[in-house]
Amino acid sequence: MTDQTDETGIGAALARLEGVVRDRLAASAADASYVASLAARGRGKIAQKLGEEAVETVIAAMSEDDAALTGEAADLIFHLTVLLSERGIGWRDVAAEIDRRHGTSGHAEKAARKA
Repeated sequence: MTDQTDETGIGAALARLEGVVRDRLAASAADASYVASLAARGRGKIAQKLGEEAVETVIAAMSEDDAALTGEAADLIFHLTVLLSERGIGWRDVAAEIDRRHGTSGHAEKAARKA
C-alpha cells in the first residue's frame, strides 16, 4: 500500500474521475467518448458493464496477480462512477453513507435496513 496525500489519494482521484464522467455525460449525444456512448445505450447497459467488471475483479483476485487486480479494481470503480453519476449520485453521497455507518456493526446495520 502506498502513502498518499489529499492531492494524490483516492479522494482526489475519485473527484477528478467524477468530474470527467459528469462532463462527458452532459456532452451532446454526438460526443465520441466511451462514457457518452455507454450512457446512450441506457442505464441497463451501464449496470451490465458494472456487473461484468465486478466478475473480472473477482477473477483477478483469485489469480494472485496484483497488477491485474489493481487494473480490474480501477475498471470497476470507473464503471461504478458512471452508474452513480448517471443516477445523480456523487462520491460525496457515498462517503456520507460510509460515515453514517461508521461505528455500527455490520450485522446491526444490515438488520436496520430490513426494518
